Amino acid sequence: MTHARRPVAALAIALAAAVTVPAAMAATAAGTGTPGSAASGAASADPFRDIGWLALVPKDWKPQEQLDRTKAQSLNDGDALAQEMMRELRKVLDSAPTVPSLDGQSVKLPGFVVPLEQTAQGISEFLLVPYHGACIHTPPPPANQIVLVRSAQPLKGVQAMSAVWVRGVMRVRRHDSGMGVSGYELNLSSAQPYRP
Repeated sequence: MTHARRPVAALAIALAAAVTVPAAMAATAAGTGTPGSAASGAASADPFRDIGWLALVPKDWKPQEQLDRTKAQSLNDGDALAQEMMRELRKVLDSAPTVPSLDGQSVKLPGFVVPLEQTAQGISEFLLVPYHGACIHTPPPPANQIVLVRSAQPLKGVQAMSAVWVRGVMRVRRHDSGMGVSGYELNLSSAQPYRP
């Protein structure tokens, strides 16, 4: 993985994500990001509540206040402090708080697929993440920005980084998949290709 070979580069990416993801989520929730979700003004018969990624983050969570970014500015890749800071940062992001009121809610959420369980029949378990490349090309987002999705029937035609809408019952449950720590789990009812 990148952060094992180049700790300073990975630290810089992860620090930037911890600070800028909330801003990007706000844009997504306002309908200016992709994929994102803003509540539609039109009434809908859909029993699944349309939420955006910002709904998964407690309003008072400010991870940047837990991180000392000034130390990272003077680090080199071979510096042992870089590894220590990366461990501290992962602890902050992997323990990111969730929103308890989402537990048991029927929701609809857009995102990108990071496959975990895949056979010739399709994908039966994946991480849903808010931006392209998360967990694969960059360090994982905070746990409150990763949803573990489980499907009783494998999904066909879905691959890594496919943009999808998922519908299902949300649970506040933390899991470590090896690709990232998720703060939520969704029992999938349906998934469709993402269309704004």
